[in-house]
Amino acid sequence: MTQDKSYFFCGIGGSGMLPLASILRGRGFTVAGSDRALDQGRTGDKFAWLEAQGIALFPQDGSGLTDANQILVASAAVEDTVPDVMASHALGLDRMSRPELLASLFNAAPRSIGIAGTSGKSTVTGMIGWILSDCGRDPTVMNGAVMKNFMSDDTPFASALVGQGDAFVSEVDESDGSIALYAPDIAILNNISLDHKSMEELRALFGGFLERAGHAIVNIDDAESALLAAAISSEKLTSVGFDAESADLRGSNIVEAPLSIRFDVQEGTGQATVELAVPGRHNAQNALMAIAAARACGLALSDAVAAIGRYQGLRRRFEVVGSAGNISVIDDFGHNPDKIAATLKTLHAFPGRLLIFFQPHGYGPLKKMGAELVECFVENISKEDHLILCDPVYFGGTTDRSIGSEAIVAGVCEGARQAEHIAAREDCGARIVELAQPGDRIIVMGARDDTLSTFAADILAQVDAR
Repeated sequence: MTQDKSYFFCGIGGSGMLPLASILRGRGFTVAGSDRALDQGRTGDKFAWLEAQGIALFPQDGSGLTDANQILVASAAVEDTVPDVMASHALGLDRMSRPELLASLFNAAPRSIGIAGTSGKSTVTGMIGWILSDCGRDPTVMNGAVMKNFMSDDTPFASALVGQGDAFVSEVDESDGSIALYAPDIAILNNISLDHKSMEELRALFGGFLERAGHAIVNIDDAESALLAAAISSEKLTSVGFDAESADLRGSNIVEAPLSIRFDVQEGTGQATVELAVPGRHNAQNALMAIAAARACGLALSDAVAAIGRYQGLRRRFEVVGSAGNISVIDDFGHNPDKIAATLKTLHAFPGRLLIFFQPHGYGPLKKMGAELVECFVENISKEDHLILCDPVYFGGTTDRSIGSEAIVAGVCEGARQAEHIAAREDCGARIVELAQPGDRIIVMGARDDTLSTFAADILAQVDAR
């Protein structure tokens, strides 16, 4: 990477593109971009913030690509008919995918810390980033979610940090196979379950990730991850878990509260109590992984535990929007079976009916894991709960739309649970407000759509106005 090149991001507002663009801009590169959401007038505050960083924005019509020194950064899924791609071809510009660009930065870092797994990547990334920052290590962090600890009036979309320290902390994605591009100094594997690829493909991808690492941190409570850990030499492995007595870093004595969780952690003869300000047993596991990473970076156990006690969480990860009339509204990123199950289990640890809204993050995921989603909902909602699905996210393009939300609802109803399909999201909101009673918890779930947070806030406002 040289400063005489500039980078043009097609889809710059995406959760993986925005932080990468911010890191490049923070390192002095010229950055510009376009986004379909910008052209459609959606999430304007996010694009205003990008412009405030000195990032030029253009319509997605090819007008931003005019210089032979530009590099187009675009997902492999972006079609050749998109005007930005057509303009780059006409100019003979180089093209990089987001993971190719990220991997080039990551692999060049003095200390690269990669966080992998089907679920919990963003949370563990945020936890490690916060611990290192709080302990004075000044890391660079690439996250797919906004980290509350780093939010301010000037940084409302803090999904990246540009630090001067030697650590580059990033979540790495297996869904497109790009995890194979990363060669981490420290590799973290939290869990493996069906999401975008077959289990055979996932085992190969995650196994290769661990093999390339200088040091591997693996959750051996997860059966699939434990199998991969067994193939790693003990010299480069830190095993982590609550259930496995053999774990190098072991958690125990979990005590849950509605909005927090406490547990003990032991490493050799060292022991401490973690007071975590985010709820759920899955977050206790995430915190244990983050503490192990901090120890691998040379931090004292006591310092890591103290820092993580000040971790505030991520936007849209079990984010309490507010309460009105003894009805709470929670905004959550849950979109695959593991994430959804973790959130629902956290909620069901305490009494109260759940009104669950789920917006599938695409037609493709429904086709890939529809049966697993049905099973997840049937197993994790009670007969008193009520599940409502709108149509999947679809912003255009060529995709098979033969399997929709109605198929999931039919399966859940066959499992003797209450569910309904209402195509339009606005109508789903009205139905939820109609159903809501004192003591209920309303949970808004879904990914790849920034407007879900606005939807959750609107539901709270309607409940409050009744």
